Amino acid sequence: MQVLKIGVAGAGVMGRNHARVLTDIRDVDLTHVFDPDALVAKGVAEAYGASPVTTAEAFADAGLDAAVIATPNRTHADLGVALLERGVHVLVEKPIAATLEDAQRLIDAARANDRVLMVGQVERFNPAVEAVKRAIADEDVISIQITRVGPFPPRMGEVGVVIDLAVHDIDIIRHLTDSEIVEVQPQLARTKAEREDTALLQFRLANGTIAHITTNWVTPYKTRTLQVATKAKFVVADLMTRQVTEYFGQQPDGTYSTRGVHSWPNEPLKKELEAFVHAIRTGETPAVTGEDGLRNLEVALRCLGE
Repeated sequence: MQVLKIGVAGAGVMGRNHARVLTDIRDVDLTHVFDPDALVAKGVAEAYGASPVTTAEAFADAGLDAAVIATPNRTHADLGVALLERGVHVLVEKPIAATLEDAQRLIDAARANDRVLMVGQVERFNPAVEAVKRAIADEDVISIQITRVGPFPPRMGEVGVVIDLAVHDIDIIRHLTDSEIVEVQPQLARTKAEREDTALLQFRLANGTIAHITTNWVTPYKTRTLQVATKAKFVVADLMTRQVTEYFGQQPDGTYSTRGVHSWPNEPLKKELEAFVHAIRTGETPAVTGEDGLRNLEVALRCLGE
């Protein structure tokens, strides 16, 4: 099997994680790391046996088969289009881009050049989310509630909690229901940040499911929980410990039976990158398409009134 030459653009926290995991995937060779900070690029590249580059042009011209884009959101489209036009398959971190127009540019470039475009919605590959998806298969979902809260991040980016955090959960809701969000009722607040750092988001989906996301940067501890109510059961998942519990068989006195739902101890990022490689090798539709990324971004921007 031909070894895929892959590069990572952006050597921040996520880019470093991608570089680390790529070196552990069979028949993949991490060949280049791009970051405009020469010292950062050199340090990460040397750690994983790759070559550092400090410009987008050099990265696009590096002769790659595939690339991971983990740079700031505003740079995703220009870099992604440049890579796709050179025949490079692209995995772009969420959100797919900063604007819907830029997201569409990426989708169009991938289609025009017959390349894989996948969006890095890593929670899709969380074993707990996969376990919930299995547990509610063939069930009529009534409601979904997701809580994703934690302390203020030490390094603030250019976005608030809706783009940084809630995009994960918008994707989970669409993934679990196989339906699209048609109504949005956002409540936003700002306490410490230049943009919103607290959001309560309510949705109605085309299939009738209602959903709620609570997300913030003002809670002193991290919580990542998912609750799904169907007509026959109630499923609760901790996305950090990956413990999943199913409540079912309600009795006349209101009591339920419970059982644990097995979730495999896989690293979500490795599963995501393996899915990207699989789509490249087989030509199959990637697990999270550019259109998925566009829809997730569209809902997030509606929540922000943009």
